[in-house]
Amino acid sequence: MNENIINTGILAGSFLVLFALAEIMYHYMHIKVELTRKTVHFGTGILTLLFPVMLHNHWLVLFLCSSFALILIVSLKFNLLKSINAIDRKSAGSICYPVSVYLCYLVYEHYGYAYYFFYLPILTLAICDPIAALCGKTWPLGKYKVGNDHKTLMGSSMFFLSSFILSVFLVLYSGGFSFGISLILLCFIFAALTTFVEAISKNGYDNISIPIMSLIILIIEKSI
Repeated sequence: MNENIINTGILAGSFLVLFALAEIMYHYMHIKVELTRKTVHFGTGILTLLFPVMLHNHWLVLFLCSSFALILIVSLKFNLLKSINAIDRKSAGSICYPVSVYLCYLVYEHYGYAYYFFYLPILTLAICDPIAALCGKTWPLGKYKVGNDHKTLMGSSMFFLSSFILSVFLVLYSGGFSFGISLILLCFIFAALTTFVEAISKNGYDNISIPIMSLIILIIEKSI
């Protein structure tokens, strides 16, 4: 238990350093908020991958996720953490992120299979979502609008491609499948449905809709 508490402190400090670096990038290096926000998004996902390794108690995960959700709520209320919050649109994405992490950890703790139920949903969110956003802004082909959010078919296509490749590698690594039609079909369905929920989600709610859809697909696959 003492080791878990020490690791919780290490992880909390690491997240605070990440936020501080993003603030330095935004305020002193004058990097645009979309890039600093995606940097935090990606960095948070990578640090989160340490949870199954360093933490073995979901209450400590809940403590971490709740603490950072509270920090983000306070930052929104008092106009702080501009490297995350200084965007010209309404977004609940930063609040949804810690909720998704805790949900994925709970499912992983129940079922086991960290590469399946924790790493795949979290990495889909941490990697595929920023890839879609950056590619969509760089090559804005096939623009469409969901609520107040502007999206592109290019971004959605890149989300699908990166999600498919990521799921193939992680499902293979988990040992649940050998390479073949069943694996390709599962990963195609996974990529298609996570791309769909990312495309229709607005105001940052893809930060929770993507992991939930990921978990639903994987839980169904494990139950049949």
